[in-house]
Amino acid sequence: MISSRTEVTEMIISAKVRKGLKWADVAATIGLSKEWTTAGCLGQMTFNKEQAEAIGKIFELSDEAIAWLQIVPYKGSLPTSVPTDPLIYRWYEVVSVYGTTIKELIHEEFGDGIMSAIDFSMDIQREANPNGDRVNVVLSGKFLPYKSY
Repeated sequence: MISSRTEVTEMIISAKVRKGLKWADVAATIGLSKEWTTAGCLGQMTFNKEQAEAIGKIFELSDEAIAWLQIVPYKGSLPTSVPTDPLIYRWYEVVSVYGTTIKELIHEEFGDGIMSAIDFSMDIQREANPNGDRVNVVLSGKFLPYKSY
């Protein structure tokens, strides 16, 4: 018996390692971006029935685990408020250092509002550079203005 979505995530990661799979290959199989697919497999997004069944087949999951993939998860699952994983911490650092700049420039361009993480896409690519390859991350979210009432 599976008692949480976290258990399904652990099953997926274990099968991924055992089978030597790449997230991009999993994503291609179900027809979604590698970014969204990875987020879903790590427990941050909900798969529809067809997607969940495809994920279940890839990772050899039980019907119960496939059902868990279709339940809305608890999002924002970092184990600590300040991340301790070095890569995730660097993102935290980027927001700590540049967050006010990002906020100021978005508000200057769009007005008072937020960038949606719901109507959102992300693209992560390797960028060749003679001084060492770079990580190129593009975040694209719909601007949602605050409304008066």
